[in-house]
Amino acid sequence: MSDERVKKYLDVAAEEMDASVLFLDEALAHIRAGKANTRILDGVRVEYYGGLVPLANVATVTTPDAKTIQVQPWEKGLIPIIEKAILGSDVGITPMNNGETIRLCIPPVTEERRKQLVKIASGAVEEAKVSIRNARREAIDKLKKEVKNGLPEDVEKDGEAEVQKVHDKFIKKVEEMLAAKEKEIMTV
Repeated sequence: MSDERVKKYLDVAAEEMDASVLFLDEALAHIRAGKANTRILDGVRVEYYGGLVPLANVATVTTPDAKTIQVQPWEKGLIPIIEKAILGSDVGITPMNNGETIRLCIPPVTEERRKQLVKIASGAVEEAKVSIRNARREAIDKLKKEVKNGLPEDVEKDGEAEVQKVHDKFIKKVEEMLAAKEKEIMTV
């Protein structure tokens, strides 16, 4: 019975840590690093039949080369609506259309802006680390409370060690994600 309680808290902590990593992945994807990445358009919503829908629901979004994002609407009549949605978003790139497709040319990023982007990415990673640490602390606190409810202390200590291992694994993962994003941002 006691191992089930430890496992329950471990699973909850791992889920929370994994959610932090997923949130970080999403945040890092929206940091424009000078290379075309279709994910910078994930937040763009397009008016379609009276509702707002994600851009990917009304068009095919591709990267024909490293500096261009191409949006191919499924209906020609959507071109001005998509263009307006991109202009109204926080993407910060002016779309160009040729009557068939919309193209976004990714401007080169200055050295100063690259350093700012690395700081933004580092901030997002730090938030993820705090969230991961909080999940570890909550799990350990719950394990300590279980000792009062009859959980043997040695089982609680083993549980703490397991929580720490899971924590270390997730911290390493977010640090690797930062290193990869830094490399992407600083590569000219």
